[in-house]
Amino acid sequence: MKPEWIQKNMRIKPITAVLTASLFIVSCGSAKNVSETKNTAPKATVKTESLRKLDSRFNGKISGNIKEILKDAEKYLGAPYKFGGHTSSGFDCSGFTFKVFEENDLKLPRRSSDQATTGKNIDIDEVKPGDLLFFSTSGGSKVSHVGIVHEIGSNGEVKFIHASTSKGVIISSLNEKYWNKAYLHAKRVL
Repeated sequence: MKPEWIQKNMRIKPITAVLTASLFIVSCGSAKNVSETKNTAPKATVKTESLRKLDSRFNGKISGNIKEILKDAEKYLGAPYKFGGHTSSGFDCSGFTFKVFEENDLKLPRRSSDQATTGKNIDIDEVKPGDLLFFSTSGGSKVSHVGIVHEIGSNGEVKFIHASTSKGVIISSLNEKYWNKAYLHAKRVL
């Protein structure tokens, strides 16, 4: 039989681990190791029947201003995730959008929940590159993640660039089950 202090210590460690993990999950996505690879050309993600239809009808041209924003966002592909970070040494989701827009002389609030109140509400079928997408990564309706629309595929697939806790700055799709279920709304700030 183990002494009482060892038994208490063994109960505390799992609780501490769960609390620590939940901090990362709530901040900007899921908590996994950061990947060192850059995701520069994501393939189309096939939508399964259980996912919501979150496609855009946009097939037009984008302005030079938006092209510059996307170019600045792309230069950070592969940058690691860092809670509270807003530099190339590490970004959280809203730190990434804040930095990219700041580099283009556009001011966004620092937190994703505050960014979600900026700009004009738009329907998902109206989104175009440069728009912001907001997510609830912990369920419910509270904004906890943000990304920038990167491109619209020929089939209407919405791809976005963002700082994920699992892989750092990457390009993802609204056709991915996780992001499809977490999606809340879109905003146009440009």
